[in-house]
Amino acid sequence: MSYAALFEPYTLPNGVTLQNRLVMAPMTHWSSNPDGSVSAVELPYYRERNRGLGMIISAAVYVQPDGIGFAGQFGIHDDAMLPGLRTLAETLQENGAKALLQLYHGGRMCPPELMPDGQVRSASAVPAEREGAPTPVAMSTAEIHTVIANFASATRRAIAAGYDGVEIHGANTYLLQQFFSPHSNRRTDEWGGSLEKRLRFPLAILEAVQTAVKQYATRPFIVGYRFSPEETENPGITLDDTLQLASALAAKKLDYLHVSVMDFWKGSLRDPTDLSSRVLRIQQQVGAQVPVMGVGSIRTAEEALKALATGVPLLALGRELILEPRWADKVQAGEPVRTTLSRQDQQALILPDNLWRMIMEMKGWFPVVD
Repeated sequence: MSYAALFEPYTLPNGVTLQNRLVMAPMTHWSSNPDGSVSAVELPYYRERNRGLGMIISAAVYVQPDGIGFAGQFGIHDDAMLPGLRTLAETLQENGAKALLQLYHGGRMCPPELMPDGQVRSASAVPAEREGAPTPVAMSTAEIHTVIANFASATRRAIAAGYDGVEIHGANTYLLQQFFSPHSNRRTDEWGGSLEKRLRFPLAILEAVQTAVKQYATRPFIVGYRFSPEETENPGITLDDTLQLASALAAKKLDYLHVSVMDFWKGSLRDPTDLSSRVLRIQQQVGAQVPVMGVGSIRTAEEALKALATGVPLLALGRELILEPRWADKVQAGEPVRTTLSRQDQQALILPDNLWRMIMEMKGWFPVVD
């Protein structure tokens, strides 16, 4: 079987050409320095995985101090971060991949102990539906505008550090999703209420990022957006909501939409009778307007080829590149790829200690064999 289609170049709407259709998904590694700077252990981890890909999206970087979501996350909240960010960009780009930073604010999912004042913030004073979740403070209008400005400043820093683009993190229950969600956003001002008003914050972030690109970039610069199609909470985000979000984002002429799901083919989280792939529903809605990036349990070359055959032009690999750093090179060479993990594999796979510890604790996320 030929896997050549996976390695065909792809040109994004802004004219940037990726050397192939494969992308390293943004994955948390819990391994940055305590001050938010890039650490020495991150670089070998990424260097081991920078071959044979069209694009690499970094782990999420927080845009302001009260946006940090977990210990060991790196930041883009200060110019002091630029030296480490430049080194990371150069590492990601060593073998021709385009390097993107994923810009992020954790909102109500941030740990209170990591907040400068011990208080988490969100769209409204509604805690997440999980045990021990803190009740956030509803952001003031001034605080909302500060976050928007900090996404723009983060984009300026990404450009200055030599990145090829940024991905706006609007998925996985974090701040942008919190403003879009009717569960976490109960506001009655211009930032909440109707779906149109709940769209206002993520669209304002996108517009601020695009404005910064026009102001500071001297070459085409990629802007993508990642979102989760549904929530299990009631009220919560439905697929119908998300189709409207996708259409609104596509109208802003960004470079791709990244659908965040655990399985490319999986159906609805909310309706067990709806088995249609969320990725393909998004592709049907906006694929003619903006490139869609699919992700989720694409373990083998055959599975990747099947996903690409749907018309989704870009495929992100996450856990697959943890298990098999040379996934793309091996597929292109016709070699088998690793699909299981041994408890003795940490050093061979160049995995930082904190990431390895989390892998061992996350039951079911990785096929671990003794």
